[in-house]
Amino acid sequence: MTQKKRKTYKKKSQKLTKHLNKEIVTLFKNNNTRTLNYKQVASLLEIHDSPSRKLVYQILEDLAQKKQIISVQRGQYRCAPFEEVFIYGTVDAIRNGGAYIVSDDVKEDVYIAPKNMYRALHGDRVKVAFFTRGRRHKPEGKVVEIDAKQKREFVGILEVNQKFAFLKVNHPKVNVDIYIPKEKLQKGKQGDKAIARINDWPEGASSPFGQIVEVLGVPGTNHTEMHAILAEYGLPRTFPENVSAAATQIPLEIPKEEIAKRRDFRNVTTFTIDPEDAKDFDDALSIQKKDNGNWEVGVHIADVAHYVKADSVIDQEATKRATSVYLVDRVIPMLPEVLSNQVCSLRPEEEKCVFSVVFELNEKATIIHEWLGKSVIRSDRRFTYEEAQEIIETQKGDFATEILQLDKLAKIMRKERTQNGAIEFSSSEVRFHLNKDGNPISVHKKEMKDSNRLVEDFMLLANKQVATFVGKPPQSQTPQKARSFVYRIHDLPNAEKLETLAKFVKQFDYKFKPDANPAAAINEMLKAFADRPERSMIEIMSIRSMAKACYTTRNIGHYGLGFDYYTHFTSPIRRYPDLMVHRLLERYLNGANSAKEAPLEVTCKHCSIMEKKATDAERSSIKYMQVQYMTDKVGEVFEGMVSGFNDYGMYVELTDNYCEGRVPFGETDYSFDERNHCVVERGSGVKLYLGDPVTVLVKSADLERKQLEFELAGDIA
Repeated sequence: MTQKKRKTYKKKSQKLTKHLNKEIVTLFKNNNTRTLNYKQVASLLEIHDSPSRKLVYQILEDLAQKKQIISVQRGQYRCAPFEEVFIYGTVDAIRNGGAYIVSDDVKEDVYIAPKNMYRALHGDRVKVAFFTRGRRHKPEGKVVEIDAKQKREFVGILEVNQKFAFLKVNHPKVNVDIYIPKEKLQKGKQGDKAIARINDWPEGASSPFGQIVEVLGVPGTNHTEMHAILAEYGLPRTFPENVSAAATQIPLEIPKEEIAKRRDFRNVTTFTIDPEDAKDFDDALSIQKKDNGNWEVGVHIADVAHYVKADSVIDQEATKRATSVYLVDRVIPMLPEVLSNQVCSLRPEEEKCVFSVVFELNEKATIIHEWLGKSVIRSDRRFTYEEAQEIIETQKGDFATEILQLDKLAKIMRKERTQNGAIEFSSSEVRFHLNKDGNPISVHKKEMKDSNRLVEDFMLLANKQVATFVGKPPQSQTPQKARSFVYRIHDLPNAEKLETLAKFVKQFDYKFKPDANPAAAINEMLKAFADRPERSMIEIMSIRSMAKACYTTRNIGHYGLGFDYYTHFTSPIRRYPDLMVHRLLERYLNGANSAKEAPLEVTCKHCSIMEKKATDAERSSIKYMQVQYMTDKVGEVFEGMVSGFNDYGMYVELTDNYCEGRVPFGETDYSFDERNHCVVERGSGVKLYLGDPVTVLVKSADLERKQLEFELAGDIA
């Protein structure tokens, strides 16, 4: 071999050695819990020729001498300790007792094995020692510190022994029981549903130690279960005494000097349109024809800010609650009832303080002029949605001319809004007819009709115009710099979810092309499926592809409505952001400088969180009532429609009563095909997709878990 060839060979050998060094170190880091010999290393690196395998052995020995890996025993090696990388995130617990850590520090969620949870619970913010790659080459770590404990009160069932008790926690993401010393039972008895607070979790103890803070009562009764739902989501059930006392001090009558400060609409035709069981009427509409032939329409909203002063005890409690909570059989109001149902409620034939947005509209619903300010009204009539709908359909009844004109203008605005990019979902809500004991005796879906949409259209208009007035002042108006405000924003749809939606509707021979204009594409698709049985499932899938709306001071517009500026102004009795908007609007109408943004943003985030909790609690109460309604129907057969899938089963919504239950896969012949988003019967290959009709038998109705279990009845082919 010539000297030149020797040099070339040596260079190649050095390059190969350097490459293998790097590959072997990476291999051990990615398998940091395994002990490997040189044959296993060679195999994992797919090295099969004898010279290269010998080189692997030499490199392993060299790395061990340099302490880059550790020689456990002759021929056996493992990863050397490396500097730990820490991340912070929120615990999202899973069934096996482990969790995923949701963190902005890493793209993928980090898996935590049950043994590495360090007594952290769902929702806690934690510090995690991060392993670059763990099981299945996914990010993995261990909790080393609990930075902030999110929730330490839990609902469950008491199991009482002679000397101690346990609270069996009723939470899908908490799989520990709470040890309760006998002296901290608060008169709780065996089988009671109660709330326990965790006080301590000693090192080495398998269960946390706690005390009972409230006994809710006997499981299965509506009062107990509704209170349990509120407690589960950390929502209040009663008002503090000082808040209730402060509310009773507010006078019902409006002083004459206050009326004199306001624009007077008491002699203008005004009415409210609300659900039949509503008690808090926070919006009213007025209408009168002007001499020039145009229509003056007033959107009048309860002036809660006039009565609830910032930082008062009532305001502090309202801030905490952030929203009213609507369960199936009760409302947990944001404000004490003397305010929500009396002082601020726009009841008929009572003078009320309001904050108004008044529009002059022509016959084409074009805004000719608008006015925003404080006023006083006297509602002439309280309509239910059903009463207003009958007038629209028959063109007869009290104030028929006014209601029909409002309906005409609303339909023009609705059409224009859709043309400008608004997505038109036909929302419907599950409603129950309850007997005198509060138990469900029938279930139905409440559909949006013209009377509902009439009110909604004018509320949307008011919300939009208020946000535009503050966020986009006319060129002649000062200051030109944007003023701090509370917006209701809705981001663009998620591209991956839109792709999933396109794949889903493809099974119905429909080509969904959202690339250029997703809103228009969704509207066109919903229109195409208007009279098809798959419509409701496609609408649900479309909604799932949307971003979540939230409150913030940083405006990006409202994609779903097609608005550049949008806020919530129209429900200050039941939503705290609306009360914030009223105060800010009054401030700016009076010419004051911009409010500080930082504290507004903190409250916006809190309100978004509380809104989510309230929505989840409402859904939980609906689920409970559905299960209660089906308890005496176990063993019966129903027609239904496939409404969802996961790895554990298929969900079916019953056609007659809209109750949803799960068909567990278990030991059946069915499995979930995630790629094609369907259920496949092994052997026959028959597939079930979302929206497909099926027949099911009701196997069980578990009130404690709020779960219906079905089994498919008959052949699915």
